[in-house]
Amino acid sequence: MKTMSVGDLKARFSDVMEEVKKGEEIVISHGKRKRKIAVIVPYERYRGRNRIRLGVLRGKASVEFADDFSMTTDELLGG
Repeated sequence: MKTMSVGDLKARFSDVMEEVKKGEEIVISHGKRKRKIAVIVPYERYRGRNRIRLGVLRGKASVEFADDFSMTTDELLGG
């Protein structure tokens, strides 16, 4: 996983996108302290990350939420 500043990302955006297409994850840092603020990941990895596992119903049930669903995962799970 590479780390780069916002300025480097701006200057090398096309190159960075090519790296992401090849599977690289890129951490973006900001400011003098280079605080990490974001990660650019390939879409295929992102797409499956936030799935909620159904435990005993695994393989027997599934659930999907609309894009405008406003409850957070913690609220949904009672956390």
